[in-house]
Amino acid sequence: MPQKTLILGIGNILWADEGFGVRAVEYLNQHYAFDDTVTLMDGGTQGIYLVQFVEQADILVVFDAIDYGLEPGTMKLIEGEDVPKFMGAKKMSLHQTGFQEVLMMADMLGRYPKHLLLVGVQPVQLEDFGGSLREKTRLQIEPAIEAALKWLAGFGIEGGKRAQPLGPDQLLAGQEVNIRDYEKQRPDERVASRVGDDRVLKSEAYEIAYKPYPLDPEAVISCDVDHRGKY
Repeated sequence: MPQKTLILGIGNILWADEGFGVRAVEYLNQHYAFDDTVTLMDGGTQGIYLVQFVEQADILVVFDAIDYGLEPGTMKLIEGEDVPKFMGAKKMSLHQTGFQEVLMMADMLGRYPKHLLLVGVQPVQLEDFGGSLREKTRLQIEPAIEAALKWLAGFGIEGGKRAQPLGPDQLLAGQEVNIRDYEKQRPDERVASRVGDDRVLKSEAYEIAYKPYPLDPEAVISCDVDHRGKY
C-alpha cells in the first residue's frame, strides 16, 4: 500500500512573518504537482482540528515560522521526535501550541506519522497586523521548498515542476488571500493602526505608552469562585 504524505503550512498571514508556512505551501502548490498519495494543505491556525489529517499521514512535512533564537531569516530543518519540542518550546502564537497538541493526540491514537520534517524559518517581524512577509523571510520560501523536496525524494516522493504556475483563482485557500492582492490592498498606515510597525513606533504622530488604571488602595478586589456558596 502506497504511503500517504501530508505537506502542511501553518501560521497566520495577518501577522507578517507568522504567515511563512502558509505562503510556502501556497507557493509549492502553485509551482509543483504531486500524485494522489500527496496532499498539500493550508493549515492556517486550525490547531487541533488538523489531527484528522495528520493521523492519516505516513509522512508529514510542516512549514512554519519558528523562534529558534537564531538570526532573523535563518532556515532550520528538524526531523522526527525533536519536532514537537520546537513547535511549543518558544511559541509565538496560539497555533504552535495547538499543533504540538495535534502531534500528541495522533501519538495517543497510535497514528503518529512514521516520518516527520519541520521546515522552519526564524521570523524577522511579527508585530505588524495586516503586514506581509519581510524580505529575508520571503527569500527563504524557495530554499525551504527545495529542502523539503530533497527530503521527500529520499522516500521516493517526487514533485514535478508545473509548465505554468497555477493562477490566483486556484490557490489552496482561495483567491482572496493571494499574496499579490493582499499586499496591494493593505490600507495605508495613516488610516490602519499597526502596532509593531516602525512607521508607527517611530512616528511623532503616535504615542504608545504604558498607562495603568489607578486603583483605590482601600478597595477590596474579590472573586467568587464558588457560586453555590458551599465552601
